[in-house]
Amino acid sequence: MVNFKQFWTKKTLVGLGLGQFLSLLITSTGFSSSELAKRGINAPTSQSFLNYVLLSVVYGSVMLYRRQALKAKWYYYVILGLVDVEANYLVVKAYQYTSITSVMLLDCWSIPSVMLLTYIFLKTKYRYRKIAGVIVCVAGLVMVVFSDVHAGDRSGGSNPRKGDLLVIAGATLYAISNVSEEFLVKNADRVELMSFLGLFGAIISAIQISIVERNELKSIHWTAGAAFPFLGFSLAMFLFYSFVPVLLKMSGSTMLNLSLLTSDMWAVIIRIFAYHEKVDWMYFLAFVAVAVGLIIYSGGDKDDDQSRADVADQGTERSKHFDEEAGFDNLSRGNTVGSSKMGDMSRHDCMTSSGGRETIENTSIGKDMQALLIPLSL
Repeated sequence: MVNFKQFWTKKTLVGLGLGQFLSLLITSTGFSSSELAKRGINAPTSQSFLNYVLLSVVYGSVMLYRRQALKAKWYYYVILGLVDVEANYLVVKAYQYTSITSVMLLDCWSIPSVMLLTYIFLKTKYRYRKIAGVIVCVAGLVMVVFSDVHAGDRSGGSNPRKGDLLVIAGATLYAISNVSEEFLVKNADRVELMSFLGLFGAIISAIQISIVERNELKSIHWTAGAAFPFLGFSLAMFLFYSFVPVLLKMSGSTMLNLSLLTSDMWAVIIRIFAYHEKVDWMYFLAFVAVAVGLIIYSGGDKDDDQSRADVADQGTERSKHFDEEAGFDNLSRGNTVGSSKMGDMSRHDCMTSSGGRETIENTSIGKDMQALLIPLSL
C-alpha cells in the first residue's frame, strides 16, 4: 500500500509547486513572444538581452560582495552563454513561423536530449521504463509536426515546418544548457553560475544584436502595446533563470523538463478560452501521448535515486583517483624530506592535505566540465 505521508513530503510539494511556477513563467514568455510576432516585431535576441543584463547586475553584485574565488573556469561560462543565447534565439524566432501550441509541445524534445547527454557525459543510467516513456512522448511530438504540415492554415504561422525545426534545434540547445547548469549548480555555485551566464549572455547578445537585429530595432514603433510584452518577457525570463538552479539542485534536470511539460496544457487552455482560437484535433492526441509518456517516465523514482547515488559514489572515487595522481609527487617529496625530522613531516603533511583538497576540487570540476561542454561546442 502506498504511504501518501511519505510521498507528500515537504521537498516533493516544494518541487512540484516550483515546477508549476516555472511552467507558468515559460507559458507567459510564449504568449509574450507570440504577441510581439503578431505586431511584426522580429527581435528574438533583443528580447533576451535585458534578462541577461538583469542576471549579471543582480547576481554579479552579490558575487562581488562575497569576494569568493571562482569554482569553475570562466571560459566554461562563455560556452554556456553562447549555447543559451542561441537556444533562446531559435525558440523565439520560431514564433514567427508556427503557433504557440506547437512551440510549447515541441519543447518536449529537450527531455530525450537531456537523457542522451546525461547518459553520455554524466554517466546517468536509465531503465527501460523511462526509455519507453520518452518514446511515447516523442510519438506525441511527431503528431504535432504532422498536424502542422496538414493544417498549416489553422496553426497560426506562415511556415509551420520551418518553425517546428527551429523549436527542435532550440530545445536541443536548451538540453545542453540544462545539463551543464545542473552540473555547475551542484559542483560550483548558483550565484556564480547566474552572474557569469548573465554577463557573457549579455555580451554575446549585444554582439548578435548589432549584427543581425540593428535595423529591426530601428524600425520598431515603440508603443505601450509593444513595450509591455517586451518587458514582460524579460521579467518572466529573469524569474525563470533565477529559480531554475534551485529546482536543478533539488531534483535535477529531469524534474525540470517534466515540470515544463504542463506549460503545453496551460498554453492550449489560454489559447482556447482567452484567444478563442481553434486547435487541431491532433493536438489533443499529442497531449494524451505526452501525458501517458510522462506517467511511464515517472515510474521507478526510488530506483533512479539509488542509481544517481551510485553514480555520485563513482564520481567521488574518480575525484579521489585524480587527487592521488595530482598530489603524488608532492606527497613523495614531503615524505622524503620529512623522513629526517618527524615534526617537520607532520607539519608538511598537514599543509599538503589542506592545500591538495582545494586543488583537486577545481581539477575535478575542470575535467568534468571540459568533457561536457567542449565537445558539444564543436
